[in-house]
Order: sequence, then structure tokens, then C-alpha cells
Amino acid sequence: MPRNQADYDEGVALQKKLRRNAPPPAGRAAIAELAPAMDELLTEVLFGRVWTRPELDLKIRSAVTIASLMALQRLPQLKQHILYGLNLGLTREEIVEILTHVAWYAGVPTAVNALQVAKEAFAEAGK
Repeated sequence: MPRNQADYDEGVALQKKLRRNAPPPAGRAAIAELAPAMDELLTEVLFGRVWTRPELDLKIRSAVTIASLMALQRLPQLKQHILYGLNLGLTREEIVEILTHVAWYAGVPTAVNALQVAKEAFAEAGK
């Protein structure tokens, strides 16, 4: 049971918004099955407390997340967050610009990988 039900409920609602009510991605489903306490913490803390803080809007949080995941080369999560960014109103052009900008800080090979992932995400989203 979540420590803070209100934060957990906000996290559930935000995740539905990010996914546009689609089912969770495969990685998240694996977490829910194998480590349900971790899944609960992700929902309550990351999505229910961090993502919902009022100092940044969701579009900016999405852009920061995309940049971070690109720099860290967390490619499956990058693809999912590119899809979330599109759902939150980031355009294809804005996402490409984020990846281009980060290339100068994280490296061109990193950008090449991220752009390949972005191409897959855009195709999946029909963009």
C-alpha cells in the first residue's frame, strides 16, 4: 500500500496522461511483475511527487527527461519518453532540436543513437 495515497493517485493519473491511456511499456510491466514495491515507488514518488511539482510544466520536464536519457544512453526509456513528449505537445521538430543540442554536450555518437530511437518513436506515433 502506498505511503501517500494522494501522491500515488496523482502518479497513476499522470502516467495515464503520458501514455494517453495506453498500457504500460514492457519494461514497466516487468517492474510491476517482478518488483511491485519498486513500481509503487515509481508511481508515488517519481510520477506523483517529482513530475507534478509546480515549478516546471510537463513539457519542460519531458524535454529535460529526453535530454537526460539521451546523454545516459538509456535508449528504451528514451523512446518511451519521446512518445510521452509527443503526447504532452512537444513537436517532432522540438524533439530533434533537443537531441541536436545535447549532441554537443553528450557526443555525436550518442546523438546518432538517440536520433535512431527518435525515428522509431516518430514512426510509432505516426509523426
